[in-house]
Amino acid sequence: MVGARRERPEPVTLPLSILDLATIGPGETTAQSLQGSVALAQVAETHGYRRVWYAEHHNMPRIASSATSVLIAHVASRTTTIRLGSGGIMLPNHAPLTIAEQFGTLETLHPGRIDLGLGRAPGTDQKTLRALRRDPHAADAFPEDVQELRGYLAGKSLIPGVDATPGKGTEVPLYILGSSLFGARLAAALGLPYAFASHFAPDALRDAVAVYRSEFRPSDQLDRPYVIAAANVIAADTEAEAQQQFLTLKRQWVRTLLGRGRSYTDEEADQILASPQGRLVHHNLQYTALGAPAAVREYLVGFAAHADADELIVAHQTTSVADRLRSARLTAEAMELRSPGTLHPAH
Repeated sequence: MVGARRERPEPVTLPLSILDLATIGPGETTAQSLQGSVALAQVAETHGYRRVWYAEHHNMPRIASSATSVLIAHVASRTTTIRLGSGGIMLPNHAPLTIAEQFGTLETLHPGRIDLGLGRAPGTDQKTLRALRRDPHAADAFPEDVQELRGYLAGKSLIPGVDATPGKGTEVPLYILGSSLFGARLAAALGLPYAFASHFAPDALRDAVAVYRSEFRPSDQLDRPYVIAAANVIAADTEAEAQQQFLTLKRQWVRTLLGRGRSYTDEEADQILASPQGRLVHHNLQYTALGAPAAVREYLVGFAAHADADELIVAHQTTSVADRLRSARLTAEAMELRSPGTLHPAH
């Protein structure tokens, strides 16, 4: 547990958002997963979450958010006020102009509701990277690509005679995503909000946030540092139910990270989790709020202080749509979420 136990619940004013991994659970279809993403965004909207983000992944059979901007458009058409965005677009996979046009279109259709989080990882393996026609060295140009993209959206193109239509002048807010000091320093130098992927890459969280805050330079988008930290959440009616869902999740991680094409039984996955080989799974999932609502609340309040975060974004890491919706509702109630109201300039 991160943070100390409190005798009385404290008022929670911290904004809470959702990272929807669009997981395709066992026995579920891709269509059911995408329908679940719509339902989750609708729950988020009615229960006071600030935003929902979707991540770009490729060639991952359990994740349905590969066409991230298309999914955002679909969910936006079925919601009204919730902010939606990417957490993130892996910019080296794309031309900055293309992303400016896509998100400029989204912002034009759904004004004031679109975020553009950017990462530099491929979001896939090396074989799929080649299938994407991505240059293996494209990540080296990530800082320059962010600046080019920013210019298109601000109506200040860095390439004379080239503008994004739609996109020009839409000022879609940018966020730098990362799990290392590289992203922290880039976000600080550009004066952009910084989101740390601590839900699966916990190691550099505190160092990266400290570097970002100390090196931050104000920009037209943001006048002071703004940190979003990610955590996993499995909220259920009982501790036992949450623990069972967490075990199911860890078994899935074993199959994804360590399977190498092999299909493990539950018993085999449990043996791996109990071995030194399974330490990676336990380590990567260490920032997980787990249990009944009161325990989830206590953990998240402590985690926010631990991470020095201005906002938390949580991945409801259950393997079925129904459990994911239940976790989102229970967490919102535990955190006493309200309508976002006046937002910080980062938003």
